[in-house]
Amino acid sequence: MAVRLPRPHRFDLYVGLTGLLGGLLLWGIGLGLRPAGQPMVLLPGAWPLLVPLVVMAGCEVLRRAAPRTALLTATAALITDTVTQGNLVTVLMYTDVMYAAVLYGTPASARRIPWITGLLTVAGTIVPFAMWREPEALLIGVATGIVAFAPASTGLIVRNHREAAESARLRAEQTALLAEMDRVQAVTAERARVARELHDMVANHLSAIAIHSTAALSLDEPQTTRQALGVIRENSVAGLAEMRRLIGILRDDSGDTEPRTGLSASLGQGGSPVAPTLDGLGALVRTARANGLDVTLDAGHGEALPAPVELAAYRIVQESLTNALKHAGPGRVTVALLRHNGSLDITVTSPYGDRDGPRAPGSGAGLVGMRERAALLDGTFEAGPQDSPESRIWAVRATLPVGEDGGVS
Repeated sequence: MAVRLPRPHRFDLYVGLTGLLGGLLLWGIGLGLRPAGQPMVLLPGAWPLLVPLVVMAGCEVLRRAAPRTALLTATAALITDTVTQGNLVTVLMYTDVMYAAVLYGTPASARRIPWITGLLTVAGTIVPFAMWREPEALLIGVATGIVAFAPASTGLIVRNHREAAESARLRAEQTALLAEMDRVQAVTAERARVARELHDMVANHLSAIAIHSTAALSLDEPQTTRQALGVIRENSVAGLAEMRRLIGILRDDSGDTEPRTGLSASLGQGGSPVAPTLDGLGALVRTARANGLDVTLDAGHGEALPAPVELAAYRIVQESLTNALKHAGPGRVTVALLRHNGSLDITVTSPYGDRDGPRAPGSGAGLVGMRERAALLDGTFEAGPQDSPESRIWAVRATLPVGEDGGVS
């Protein structure tokens, strides 16, 4: 099985070729590092120094593709170069291979190489001076530091800066991703809020319109038809007013989207886009009675509640009355609101069973919306049929926490 050689980078090819041509140029004009008569020159002459030069140029080609192999081979070539007359370009290329081995090598190599070269530099300074007691012996350690320790340290510094920059980039990307997730969640939550508001405002009126229009079409009685048309008109006007209010809230760029207490729930032509409060329950019950429901209201009296609680309570009562109008059997519908122990309890009961009159279809979105409103305030919600001493009823119960200071708990 053939061994697949690492593919060098194009820039490394250029570096190796440039180093080889530079070394050949110095070799051609006869510029060597050492005279042939020095004791350490074991291979004098111009030709022997070409071998480490060519090998070092090959190591430059592999400086990024195989940094550890390139460094080990380059070290052997440098040792060979020291027993020849030498070439300055060979030494310069070795410093670059050392730098690249720390910069592009494994994290373990990046940690170990500077320590090893540092120890060699210290040993190259102390040992020769201790042996020969000549000041010139210190130059061996200086040369070792320049050729090995300095490029290794430089590579480590550059690598640390690159890793820090990469970490900062990753953190920035994660921050941007989290910001985008927050934005998507905010948009989703806002769409759900608008959907709840739109359903709660329009479903009541459209249900009444559907039921009374069905009655007007099925009964051939002028008086009944006239009454049904009157109810249809009232619900149409009220529905349009609610739609204008919601559109006004969506178009309002003041940032004040919180409901305001103490204001009427119903808006006429030109009304300001304020959210309904518990003060509007009376008008809501009167509308339900006009639509044909027998409703009793026990809202009690007390200080104003936080705006989110009042809005949620109003919408839960409104949707409960809408469901009673669409599905409840004949009988009384009761609405009770009681505040105690730092919470607001809402109970709406209606007869549960078959009804003789026309029905309006339901999708279940109203129950989902009421449950979501209670959950947003850390409250509880439950709805379903129950048996009472008199008859079987449909009960809607919700508990909305209220802080001791009037804020949401």
